[in-house]
Parts: sequence; C-alpha cells; structure tokens
Amino acid sequence: MFTNILGYPRIGNRRQLKTACENYWAGKASLRDLQLTANEIRLHNWKLQQEAGVDLIPSNDFSLYDQVLDMCLAVSAIPHRYHSLIEELKLNETDLYFAMARGYQKNGYDITAMEMTKWFDTNYHYIVPEFYAGQKFNLLSDKAIKEFKEAKQHGIHTKPVIVGPVSFLLLGKEKEKGFHRIELLKNLLPVYVQLLKQLLEEGATCIQIDEPCLALNLEDAERLAFKWTYEELYKQLPKLNVILTSYFECYGENLQTVLQLPVQAIHLDLVRCSGQLDDILQSSFVSSSKKLSLGVVDGRNIWKNNFEKSLGFINCAVETLGKERVMIGTSCSLLHVPCDLEEETLLTPEIKDWLAFAAQKVQEVITLKKAVDGDESVKGLLEANKQSVISRSTSTLIHNQEVKKRVAAVTIDDASRRSTFDKRQLVQHANLKLPLFPTTTIGSFPQTVDVRKLRAQVKQKAITKTAYQQALEEETVRCIRLQEELGLDVLVHGEFERNDMVEYFGEQLQGYAFTKDGWVQSYGSRCVKPPVIYGDVYRPEPMTVNWITFAQSQTGKYVKGMLTGPVTMLQWSFVRDDQPRETTAMQLALAIRDEVRDLEFEGIKIIQIDEPAIREGLPLRKENHAAYLNWAVKAFKVASCGVADGIQIHTHMCYSKFNDIIDSIAAMDADVITIETSRSQMELLDAFAKFDYPNEIGPGVYDIHSPRVPTSEEMELLLEKALKVIDAKNLWVNPDCGLKTRGWKETEDALRNMMLATKNLRNKVKEATLVD
Repeated sequence: MFTNILGYPRIGNRRQLKTACENYWAGKASLRDLQLTANEIRLHNWKLQQEAGVDLIPSNDFSLYDQVLDMCLAVSAIPHRYHSLIEELKLNETDLYFAMARGYQKNGYDITAMEMTKWFDTNYHYIVPEFYAGQKFNLLSDKAIKEFKEAKQHGIHTKPVIVGPVSFLLLGKEKEKGFHRIELLKNLLPVYVQLLKQLLEEGATCIQIDEPCLALNLEDAERLAFKWTYEELYKQLPKLNVILTSYFECYGENLQTVLQLPVQAIHLDLVRCSGQLDDILQSSFVSSSKKLSLGVVDGRNIWKNNFEKSLGFINCAVETLGKERVMIGTSCSLLHVPCDLEEETLLTPEIKDWLAFAAQKVQEVITLKKAVDGDESVKGLLEANKQSVISRSTSTLIHNQEVKKRVAAVTIDDASRRSTFDKRQLVQHANLKLPLFPTTTIGSFPQTVDVRKLRAQVKQKAITKTAYQQALEEETVRCIRLQEELGLDVLVHGEFERNDMVEYFGEQLQGYAFTKDGWVQSYGSRCVKPPVIYGDVYRPEPMTVNWITFAQSQTGKYVKGMLTGPVTMLQWSFVRDDQPRETTAMQLALAIRDEVRDLEFEGIKIIQIDEPAIREGLPLRKENHAAYLNWAVKAFKVASCGVADGIQIHTHMCYSKFNDIIDSIAAMDADVITIETSRSQMELLDAFAKFDYPNEIGPGVYDIHSPRVPTSEEMELLLEKALKVIDAKNLWVNPDCGLKTRGWKETEDALRNMMLATKNLRNKVKEATLVD
C-alpha cells in the first residue's frame, strides 16, 4: 500500500521564498541567490517526506510564483506582448517568467501582467493562460525534468507533478474570438508527450497529472477531450504510469469518463466527496487493475485527522480492492496549509492539540498506513488521536449559548434595507453631494517597513501602546493629507493598524485563535496567515470605531468605515468543521452588523464591507450553488442592513468571475460595488451590463498587484470603456484593490494619474452635455 502526498508548501517554514523573490525583484539579490533559496526549500521538503517514509514524494510541486504559470512557460504559451522581451531584450527565463506574472515597466518597455484569478474555491490565485486561434506550442522550460533530476541527485526518487493538458486549456481564456481553447489540444499534446517522454527517460516511474477541472460540470465536448487526450497519451507512451488527480469536489457525472481512461490510478478527494467512494467500489473499476488513491488527510484545513473515520474509508476500499490497489494520501496538495505546527508558540495547548499542519499531515498519512498494516507501534498514536477528537468535541471553549440564540432569532427584516436602492440613492446623493465619477481607494495604503517594525515593537513590548498609537495616528494623518492633496473625493484612513484584513478583525472577536507562523501562499510572494475559527464567534466591543472617527476628525471630506465581510472572514480563515459553514457565517454577520451600527452612531456616512471571497466560496458543482448563495447573500445583508437609507454601503470584490452569480451580487443590494477589472481590460463588466445591474459600480482602473504605474491615458481609456455599459451617475473611479503591498512612490504616481484621468473624463462629459 503506497502513501501519496499530492504536493507540499513551497514558501518555506520562515517564508524564505517570499524574501528571496522580493530581494531579487528589488535588485538586492542575484539570480543565483534566488535559486539557492529555492534549492534549499525543495531539498527540505523532499527530505522531510523521505524521512517520514512517504512512498510517492512529489517533485515539480515547487514554484517561484505559480504552477499554472510554470506550465505556460514549459509549453511556451507566452502572450504576444512579451515577445519583444525575448527577441529584443533577450530576457532570461526567470525574468520573462516574472514579467508575465507582474508586468514589466523599465528599459523603455511598459507591458501589463497576465490576468490572475482564484484557484477554484481557494484563496490561492493562479495566472490565467492566454490562448490564440491556431496557437503553436513547444517545450521551452524543462523545470519539471530538472527538479526530478535534482531530487535524484540527493538520493530521493520522486513523482513528478504536472498540470494536465485539458485543465491547462480550460483554466485559460481565449484572447481572440471565433474559436474555443479546447481546439488547441492537438497542438498542445505533442509537447506534453515530449515532456513526459523525457521524464520517463530520466527514470520517473509514475507521474501525477493534475486535472482538477474534472471536479466541474463539464460539457460533452470537454469530456470527450479528456477521453481523446489520455487515449492518445497511452498510444504514444504505453509505459507511462499516470496517477490522474482531481480534488476539491466529486467527479460527479464525469466519473464514468474518468473510470474509462487508460491511466494506472485515480485520486479521490474523500474530504470533499466521501459519497463517491461507494460509486467507485460498485463500478467496473473493481474488475480493472487500476489503483485508487484515497485523499483522506485534509489538504485544505488544519484540523487533526480523525483516524477512526479515515480508517473506515480505507478499510472499506481495501476489503474490495486489496491493499496493493489502494494508496493513502492527502486530499489535495498541502500548499493550502501552513508548514509545521511544531513551530507554533502562540496557540494554547488545548487548541494546538486539535491541529495538524503540513509536516504533521505527512505523519498522519504514514500512521494511517501503519494502522491498516496492523503495525503495533502506532497503537499509542491512534489512542492519542481518539482522545484529541473527543477533547475537541466536548471542550467548553467552543460553545456559547447566547450566540446560538441570537443566530436562531435572525429574521427576514434583519436582512433587508428600509427602502429600495432607487430611493436610497436619491437620499444619499442629496446628502453626500459627491461629484460625477466619485474617486476613492479600496482601503489600505502602503505598509512600509517602518509600520511593520512598529507593530513588531509593540508586540515585543519594546515600545508602549501609547507610543505605538501616536505613531500610527501620525501615519494616518499623513495618509489623509496625501489623499486631500491628490483630490480624492472619499478618503480612507489607510489601515496602518491592521496586519491583515481578516486577522485584524479575528483578533478582536471571540472564537478565534492565531498562529505565529501559520503562513500560506496567496499568490507569488504574497502570504497570508489565516486565523483559526475554533468556537462560536461574537464581538465583545467595537473594533474599528476609534480609528475611523479619528481619521474623520482630521478632514472635512468623508472617510469610509472599512470592514471585512462575514463570508470573507469565513473563507479566509481555517474554519471549524463541526458545524455548518452557514452557521459560522451568520455568527460573523451579526458581529459585523454590530460594528456597522456603531459606525453609523458615530456619524460615519459611508461604510465599506469587503467581500472579495464571496465568489471564491461558490461550490464547484452547479447543483450546490443555490444553497450556498442563499446563505452567503443573507450573511452579507444581515451585516449591512441595520442602517438608515442615508448610509451608503459599499462592498469590494476582486479576481472573480461574476457571470454565474450576478443575480446574487445584485441581491446583496450594496449601494456601491468596487471590482477588479483592469487586468481583464474591463471584460468583467460585461456580466454587469448584460444583467443591467442597477446599483453603483467602481471598476478598478489600475492593477495594484503589479509594480507598474499605468498612464492617465490608459486609465481614461478604461473608464471610457466602462461608460459604455455603466450610467454616468453610477460610475465610481478607484484602483483594483487595496494598496497595502505597494510602495509609496508608485502609489502616489498611480493615484495622480487616476485623478488626471477622472478630471479629463469629467471635462469630456461636461463638454458633451453642453453640445447636446
């Protein structure tokens, strides 16, 4: 019985990859320095798994930025706009790679980054491949081969992991009309054959091909594409040993296609889809020789595995298939969980005992195998696990009866504004008196090294809380003055007191716990430290009122109250799995509702409740959409609807596909929604236009995830595109997202250009009105 790890975190226990990449981008480190850090992280990961006794250790699961971008480079799926960097500048492979991810603005070139979006229903972002009609591919990067050989040099035989060809195409988008990207399979597959053949020649005995799109509702043509692809691979590489891997959901109606594919093993995510095990064990799969990889250890959450439950699944499969045809593994890559629980010192012993990070999950896989084999050495581990599960279920830390009663008492009136939007808009426009195309930012301003140093100093008690507050107040005033000088209409306080948009609020809510080094990758070098929701959630006291009212006292312009919405608080935390997510979301909604009402009481007229994760939380399968959207929208409305008509409620969403949930976004009934649209050149607005979205919209006019500063002409062009589908009275102007990760100079330059673009647009509209 083999043990199978689908992937391991690549950031390093101390976020070494983040530091190495950012130093390289800033010119503070050489390419060799970056490569040495990458080598060290890979070797650490491989050795950890080898020493634990893992049979199928992944390679090529490491990435300097993103695994889909890796595949773009591997098969030379390089968008046309980067060709000049290759042909004229002769950029090396690494710099080209980063230019595709982050944009390129130097040496006389100004090239935008590739689009980025969420990886299925996770908070990880991937780079979206771009495809053209008749596109040709060739093997450009041999990264997968190099990393397999690198591991072999250290005496570690690995299982190369690659993104499968069909999912690679489906995860991308067409940049020309008149064709479907799946038509490119015949051009793409020979390059995959070439790559796989080289891996076989180097001695790879099995290869994990990730086809996560098999968890989606597919069209017949897409299922046929999978059938053709894997039959063709088998014809050309009959010795190829493939573990076909999908995760995050059931195969659903795709299962029959999957079972017929000529692969040697298939993987089933039993954490997300326990019900499909019976379907497989009652199918023709039983009479085949294929192996079944059981994803019983959760790669998405940090709770300790329930060995008794997992062994039930494993024993059921073993009874039908025999040990030799069963693999025990993680549900998905461990990319989505922190590296090592042993590093943690902040968690209370009771809560820490309930958790497992990546290193511990590897051990869980090994323990489960030994348990099935009847190994007496794990008897103590099995008993300790059982006691941990019991301890968590009976702990007094978890339950609060007052919170439960309040959730049960929520009514439809709690989730409804007093008047419809058209009436509220009249009141708000009369009261706020904002100009045409009001300008604002999404919330955060650059968090410099000095600001982060202050936060570290106050935690270490190197400075007093009074000194810390005074320093942040000075930073807030500076931010307000800059916005006034730039001419922004609706200001923000800059969020200098906030470490993270979820963690900051979680620290002030009961039912949350926090880690010291529980970092996971969000995109590129951006890492987040999700808090842990372990119990019933409530707000003991106001969380933001002092900072927002202080900022408002410094200016005659409106300052937005800035809050994180309940669904995003849920999605971007490690959520308790002992009650429905809907219940936890409602607890969070009531906590945010209390904060909104306090802000209103203190005279704040504009309140933004960010929900960037509401689309991210959408289940992968359409049959599950309605139930989720019903409670997600209800949670937002409970959080936002307890105020008077004159209070303008904003929300923000980013890096999401809105077409399939636009009616639910409208049902949220926020007065203003700001959305990420610049990387897609306003394409995302099509959904709002087709739906005839009635409320106000702020489409982002520049990409804050790239260091490049767009020109005012570029932003003005985007705004003109937006005006074609949005009524002028409903159009706001803003960046794509918060500015926390950017530097001050690029932020000021970009905002000046944004204000110039807005001024020019206002003048054009005014002139057009006079002509009419």
